[in-house]
Amino acid sequence: MKVLKFGGTSVGSSKNITNVVSILTNYAKTDKVICVVSAVGGVTDKLLEAGQLAQSKNSAYADAFSNIRTIHLNIIKELIPSNNETVLEEVEARLASLKNLLDGIFLINELSPKTSDKLVSYGELLSSFIIAETLKSKGANAERKNSQELVTTNSNFTKAEVNYSITNKNVQDYFKNSTFDITILPGFISKSVTGEITTLGRGGSDFTAAIVAAALKVDQLEIWTDVSGMYTANPKMVKQALPIDKLSYQEAMELSHFGAKVLYPPTVQPVLSLQIPIHIKNTLEPDAVGTIISKDGSNVNNAAKGITNISNVALLTLQGNGMVGIPGFSRRLFQTLAQEKINVILITQASSEHSICFGIDEKDAISAKSAIDTEFENEISLNKIDPILVESNLSIIALIGDSMKSHQGISGKMFSALGKNNINIRAIAQGASERNISAIIAQKDIKKALNILHEVFFEGNTKQLNVFITGVGNVGERLVEQIKQQRKYLKENLKINLRVVGLSNSRKMIFNDEGLSLKNWKEQLANEGEDATLEGFYESIKNLNLRNSVFVDVTANKDVADLYAKYLKESIAVVACNKIACSSKLEKYKELKQLSFKYNAPYLFETNVGAGLPVIDTLNNLIASGDKVTSIQAVLSGSLNFVFNNFNDTTKFYDVVKQAAAEGYTEPDPRIDLSGVDVARKILILARESGTEMDLEDIENTSFLSEAGVKSDTVDDFYQTLIADEAHYQKLYASAKANNSQLKYVAEFNNGEAKVGLKEIPEGHPFYNLEGKDNIVMFYTKRYPEQPMIIKGAGAGADVTASGLFADIIRIGNN
Repeated sequence: MKVLKFGGTSVGSSKNITNVVSILTNYAKTDKVICVVSAVGGVTDKLLEAGQLAQSKNSAYADAFSNIRTIHLNIIKELIPSNNETVLEEVEARLASLKNLLDGIFLINELSPKTSDKLVSYGELLSSFIIAETLKSKGANAERKNSQELVTTNSNFTKAEVNYSITNKNVQDYFKNSTFDITILPGFISKSVTGEITTLGRGGSDFTAAIVAAALKVDQLEIWTDVSGMYTANPKMVKQALPIDKLSYQEAMELSHFGAKVLYPPTVQPVLSLQIPIHIKNTLEPDAVGTIISKDGSNVNNAAKGITNISNVALLTLQGNGMVGIPGFSRRLFQTLAQEKINVILITQASSEHSICFGIDEKDAISAKSAIDTEFENEISLNKIDPILVESNLSIIALIGDSMKSHQGISGKMFSALGKNNINIRAIAQGASERNISAIIAQKDIKKALNILHEVFFEGNTKQLNVFITGVGNVGERLVEQIKQQRKYLKENLKINLRVVGLSNSRKMIFNDEGLSLKNWKEQLANEGEDATLEGFYESIKNLNLRNSVFVDVTANKDVADLYAKYLKESIAVVACNKIACSSKLEKYKELKQLSFKYNAPYLFETNVGAGLPVIDTLNNLIASGDKVTSIQAVLSGSLNFVFNNFNDTTKFYDVVKQAAAEGYTEPDPRIDLSGVDVARKILILARESGTEMDLEDIENTSFLSEAGVKSDTVDDFYQTLIADEAHYQKLYASAKANNSQLKYVAEFNNGEAKVGLKEIPEGHPFYNLEGKDNIVMFYTKRYPEQPMIIKGAGAGADVTASGLFADIIRIGNN
């Protein structure tokens, strides 16, 4: 004997009912089948709505009834397209009875619990009849048995209590003599010992199935729904959620109590007491494995089995010095709540006895506060305790698993993961069984928290990075292409799932919280993007509230740099090739470093110096290992190195600078490069990273530009000075040539002082043969006092700069 239960979604349409019929006929080939069905999806709510409209003397109840009638008649016509007159007549008769009941409610202006039970019973009576008749029309040996003739209860309407001695005998006697291969039972409905219609309350169809399964002591109860079992998390909020193949009864109960809607714990108690396994299956995917819930269902290989949550929670706190050492406060508090019929979801109390926190449904918060303040009115007036404190817009998130008690560090892992992503925990509760670790957090953070914990506990150490890039010009475009090319490699080899969620240029910005397709991102940005603003880009990232978010600045814009602090305060990592922030006032530089530490948000800027060369990373490793920098000698401008490597007495300085700009080696305003300001910023950053406190004004900058070039007001004016002052630049070249030297723009840091300027480098010096756009940095330290540590390579260009940014993003992923 098989007992199957199909919920409202499973019988919510003719298509779904066809799936149910197929499943039942297949089962019936090898065994007798009992099938418990709910009302057609949504009909119970529609019946209650119609009743409430009728009670309030609103004639719209007739329209609500008409909608219910249409739903059922259409299903019959689709399921039994021919020879359906008898079925239609029977359903019309039941619908007429329903209409009479609604008319009566309208006339007497009353909807009692007793009448309500009679009203909602029509849903299951209609669905079970239609399904049974559909089976018969297809030749199945099937019959419908009214559960009201089997399940006997008391007269506690809307949530009747079962009389098991009578009910078990009814069930056993009926099925002992039944000759039908398939028996359809309406779930949820019952009758009292006095013959009045009753219902079994929330989850009533599960309850009916459990009652029948327990009475017949079947091998297994199957509950068919619209998902493939119970999941490691809500799949609507966590796309990577996985079905759980096995659970213990206790784990399933915990998951269900905390929001998993597949199973309602009180209703399956009859099978739990007999340790009858429950199999959760998917009507829409009958071949899916589903979830088996049994006594020994837990899998010790994975300590945590699932993550779940309850939304719309209020946290109430009773606190005061007058509570310490005084017995009875807890009793009075919870007795008051019980009298108001308010259910407590979570409780935690400080060992100091100074406060008690508890979570309740948000809708009960006002009445709870009123009742508690009244109960403790005397103590409040004497300032022994404070008026009850209420916090709203909260959720409870819970990590569930039988085996968590035998694994050390589960709580630490959970709270550390949440803390790293700036999720504040308002209260914590963990039972002595250690099967459930619960925390109250802000409602706005629930999706983020679920995804963080799922990643940590269930995704094999794969870390998702959500990247937002502003400035998708030359370098930004190369970065996007590099990410597109390497995403598969990162996921397979480094366990980093890198998604580009937002892109922006100076005109448009676009977002997709599931990750943008990078195949045609330029067209998407141009055609689907909204108008871009720096503040709007920040607000969008903040509101998406995704875990492991990384903001990437590929601009040279001061206004963008000024927003770094806001990003870091939201625990959003910042990766920047923009040098303005790190070379701004020392106080600003320190603030960003402190915010990065405080909010556990990496702030990486390797490309500020040397593009893709690991200059800053190497320096940081030297300092972290206890070494001390004494001197830095460097050629840090790929732009200037390109210019002076290509300038000679057969070229014009103007032409070489133009070529450097055209090939992307200079900023749009070449004065930033040629003035030496860019190099000064770079040596400032290295000095600061080595531990020296200084500002840009402290760096000596000896300009090689002509006086007219220094004073030029615009880029065009500047280029004109290069033409006019060609002799000035040729003189610089001639001097170096005469001294058998090469012109290099050198940055120097010695004993806490820094300077930049054009120098003639003699043959044999490490800088002499520096080619093209290459950079070179020489670190003299306590460990490298004579032979410096040298880093050399391409220090400019879109590809290498993009690769430096990409490397910083990967560092965050590996953190």
